[in-house]
Amino acid sequence: MLNPRFKYLQIAFNRSLPEVRQMIDLLPSSDRILIEAGTPLVKRYGVKGIAFLKDCWQKKLQTPGYIVADLKCMDRGSTEVQAASRAGASAATCLGLAPIETIIDFIDKCEKAKIDSMIDMMNIQFPFEILQKLPKLPKVIVLHRGVDENAMNREKQVPLYQINRIKGTYNVLISVAGGESLRETTSSFFNNADITVIWKQFYETPEQTAQLAKQFLELAR
Repeated sequence: MLNPRFKYLQIAFNRSLPEVRQMIDLLPSSDRILIEAGTPLVKRYGVKGIAFLKDCWQKKLQTPGYIVADLKCMDRGSTEVQAASRAGASAATCLGLAPIETIIDFIDKCEKAKIDSMIDMMNIQFPFEILQKLPKLPKVIVLHRGVDENAMNREKQVPLYQINRIKGTYNVLISVAGGESLRETTSSFFNNADITVIWKQFYETPEQTAQLAKQFLELAR
């Protein structure tokens, strides 16, 4: 389970399964690394892709590792949680833009399945409007600048100012996605993020997986 005293690097994988296996083999064996089955990978391979990453990371660590299934659930939270849990996921994501009934059910089913719920606040200007409607809190809130936003609107920033505002009110962990550079990762952790999500550099330069992981992991202290 995630320890609130630690900082974590979450690496999202979206290449083919043979390529992902090679990349995971290059990673340092660290329980500070969370392995994400990215949304494109889940759409391509389904639950088999989640189970594949679970097996690869467990063999590397020689102990069960932490696997995030980036489902971006918008409906049928119960069904999606069950599928991710059976595939070996440690956590799954639901969009904050989903109906509040879906988010509530998603969090409840994650708790019953003994996996962590992550609510992705991409395109949500005021996360508090969602959080105050929830009878149970998720394990993790994801503050997220989307990939297309990052490419087309360079001026839009990851809302790091929200981190301490949320933590000052709610007992949750904060994950930050959408800041891909070492500088942005440093800023995320400096602003009290618990998890930083990286994908682009690993996707574009898989042969540098070991070097990149060591550089980013050095910041997660």
